[in-house]
Amino acid sequence: MTRTWNNRAWFMVFPVLALVAFNAIIPLMTVVNYSVQETFGNNLFFFEGVKWYEEVLASSRFHAALWRQFLFTGTILLIEIPLGVAIALAMPRSGPWVSVCLVLMALPLLIPWNVVGAMWNIMALPDIGLLGHTLRQLGIDYNFTRQPGDAWFTIVLMDVWHWTSLVVLLAYAGLRSIPDAYYQAARIDGASHWSVFRYIQLPKMRRVLTIAVLLRFMDSFMIYTEPFVLTGGGPGNATTFLSIDLVKAALGEFNLGIAAAMSIIYFLMTLLVCWIFYTLMMRGQDQ
Repeated sequence: MTRTWNNRAWFMVFPVLALVAFNAIIPLMTVVNYSVQETFGNNLFFFEGVKWYEEVLASSRFHAALWRQFLFTGTILLIEIPLGVAIALAMPRSGPWVSVCLVLMALPLLIPWNVVGAMWNIMALPDIGLLGHTLRQLGIDYNFTRQPGDAWFTIVLMDVWHWTSLVVLLAYAGLRSIPDAYYQAARIDGASHWSVFRYIQLPKMRRVLTIAVLLRFMDSFMIYTEPFVLTGGGPGNATTFLSIDLVKAALGEFNLGIAAAMSIIYFLMTLLVCWIFYTLMMRGQDQ
């Protein structure tokens, strides 16, 4: 039999491709253009080559922000992935409580990012905030506006509260997709709960956990709104991540060449790490 191809379907895809090109490719090319040129206003540009890239890569300020970014992202992944899987395992598989649990898990995801930052800013105030006042009553010297450790603790706690639900929902969907025959066979063989998790549940959740890791890495690596509203990058530069430092360079200092070069490096770094994550987690899987 000869297979015939219906290319008319491309006409339905073309609007999406055009929209993606308008919203992604054209702005990206604009940033690339700024990253290799210098401007002094009046729409006059001078070609600078890779000068801005060299300055960014040699900058101690960029290295410090990059270190803080990787530290934050690594902390988030180490907390949210295991915690999300544990909560998903504890959720009921049937009955009326399933809907209740799913709705409760989805609620934090519905709150806008700037509102999340504002909520935690108020709640963490050391004198009148619920979190700050409670820690003070327990004898803990807590002040996220002055102490870098407290600022980091607050930002990590805020992100865990906001985004662990995403991991929970993905892991729960993976668990619900496992056929009951696997569990029946495990019960017949007398497998322990740990054995069921290790040899049945975890392998079957591998693909959804890959998606969870990639999504949480990208979101946490590009986080901006929540820490900016909560701490503004302070105290000092303790919570100045790459995204905040990039906005400061572009809007605060109006250094478009440096900011554009940093954006391209930021973009390529995110793609590279996501590719590494995906390759390692999907190794040995049937394509």
